[in-house]
Order: sequence, then structure tokens, then C-alpha cells
Amino acid sequence: MNDGHESVSRRRFLKLGTIGVTVAGVAGVGLLPGRSLVSGQDEPHTNMDMPMTMPNTNGEVDHKANGFNPTDILTDFDGGKVSTLPNGQTQREYRIVAGEKSIEIAPGLSYAAWTYNGRIPGPTIRAREGDHIKIEFLNGATHEHSMHFHGIHPGAMDGVFEQVQPGETFIYEFDAEPFGLHLYHCHSAPLAKHMSKGLYGAFIIEPKDGWPKVDHEFVMVMSGFDVDFDMANDFYVVNAIPFHYDKHPIQLKVGETVRVFLVNILEFDVINSFHLHANFFNYFPTGTSLTPAEYTDTIAQMQGQRGILEFSYKYPGRYMFHAHKTEFAELGWTGLFEVTEA
Repeated sequence: MNDGHESVSRRRFLKLGTIGVTVAGVAGVGLLPGRSLVSGQDEPHTNMDMPMTMPNTNGEVDHKANGFNPTDILTDFDGGKVSTLPNGQTQREYRIVAGEKSIEIAPGLSYAAWTYNGRIPGPTIRAREGDHIKIEFLNGATHEHSMHFHGIHPGAMDGVFEQVQPGETFIYEFDAEPFGLHLYHCHSAPLAKHMSKGLYGAFIIEPKDGWPKVDHEFVMVMSGFDVDFDMANDFYVVNAIPFHYDKHPIQLKVGETVRVFLVNILEFDVINSFHLHANFFNYFPTGTSLTPAEYTDTIAQMQGQRGILEFSYKYPGRYMFHAHKTEFAELGWTGLFEVTEA
């Protein structure tokens, strides 16, 4: 997938092993006896009696303690509190709280994250084109924060100049446009720190008449974690937890139609990617057109780029999806679709 990846991966694995021991010693969080943080291929999947296809972590993180589970995040769309304004326009209201929280991103390894509503990624905000969006944003953290939405809105609602101080509240109001897949993130300085620590989420605006019906819709937000704060990622993830969908494959049936809302918010690396094994998908960059731009099995995204993927599986089996860069895949950005007969 990329030349010379072995030296990079080995360097990172050794580094992560050291980090794991250090964190365990300082925080009192232990790893499995005699094992490094990242294992080889000798461990079975958590729920599958089959060998792992990639390196992996030992055991499971505590999803309950984290307050979110990546499997749930896939299909957790937040339509807000819906009402109708006097002019007949649909209004959707949200309350978003920025906070600071320790998240176990790998077994025995806690990370001092910054979150929207206590989760990474933040809530997947979903509306329809033309809806009025009203967000009460409370900064419950100890640093100034904001919410910057990708889309079309007034400058005073852009999350850049209206920095929200700790304990303060700001109301964001704008009409949802254009239709497509967008995102939001903190726009406070230093941006790299605020974004890489977890302050981001997906923002979906449906066309006025909606998208064609599919059997499954999934949100996947690609990012990473710099656990030793050297401005280089040590884990690469989809929906926050490394290897989660490798341990917990996404369940599908043959012939079921799938729509994936894919967002890249990865910091410290120039580009990210998505590769689907043994299949092709229609790709809609930014989701602002109802006509796909290409039919492919691999796409690349810069930070802030996003797109919609649509596909179905012809045959039963277990199919990988992952970043088509070996370092990213071996450090967490990999998963499986498990497809069974209809």
C-alpha cells in the first residue's frame, strides 16, 4: 500500500509499547500481563472465532465508562427538537456542550480528550435543506471554544470571531444549506490542538425531497490521536476507537443497499483514504450532487473533505475496509463488513 511502511510501523509500535507502560505506571491502568499495547495476529476477534486480519489491541475499552460506543455512533443521527416557526419553516434546536473528559482509546490507555456532548465524534446533526438550525452552545471546559460549521451561513455564525469563554453560552442560528454532507469543529487557537483532541462532528443536510431510500446509513468520521503530544498521530481511527469495527464487524445482508457518510478530520497528516475490499461504490464528493462522480473502490480525502459512498454486496463473506496507507491501517483505521445471505 505504501513503500517503506514497515520501518514507520515498527517505530510507532515500539513507541506505543513504551507509552502503554508509562501510562499504566503513572495512571495505575494496567495492560495485559507480559503483552504490549499492540499485538500481532495471534489474538481472535472479540466476537468471531477467526484470526485477525491486521495487528490489533488486546482486550476491549470500557465503552460504558467512555459514554459512547462506535457501533452506536454509526447510526446515531440527531434531528434535534423539531418545531414549526410562524412562517412555516421547520426549526431544529440542539444543545451542545464542550467539555473535558478522559477517554480510554485503547485497553489500558486513557486520553485527555475535549468533546462535544461527551463523545467523539460529537453528535451527528441531521437536518433537511431549508430548515432553521438553532444551537445553544455551552462552553463547559476550561479553554475558549467555538463551533465552526461547513456550509453557507452569516459571518457572525461562523465560529471564528465569536469565541466562547469558559462557562459562557452562544446561540448559533442559520438556515441549513446546501444539501450534502458537511462537518463542524472547534475553530479556536491553536486549531490543531482543539481539533485533534476531539472537537468535531458530522453535519448532514438532506435534499428537500430526501435521498433515495437505502437499507443502511452509517456515519464514519476519520481522525487520529496523538497520545504523547508530539504533533504526530499514534492511532488512526474511525469514530474514535482503534480497530473497533475489526473486533465488531458491521452486519449486512447480501443485496442490502448501504450509504456511508464519510468525513475526514485527521490532523497532523496531509491526507486520508478509504478502501473497500472486493467491491466498488458510487462516490458523491461532499454529497452536493445526486449524480455520482465516480465508481471506484478507493478514494482520498484531505482534512475537511467528505463524501457519500453507496454500495451493496453481491456475495456473502467478511470484507475489509480501511485506509489504503499501511501505517494508518496497522495503527487502528481498519474494519470489517460481515455479509450473510439474505
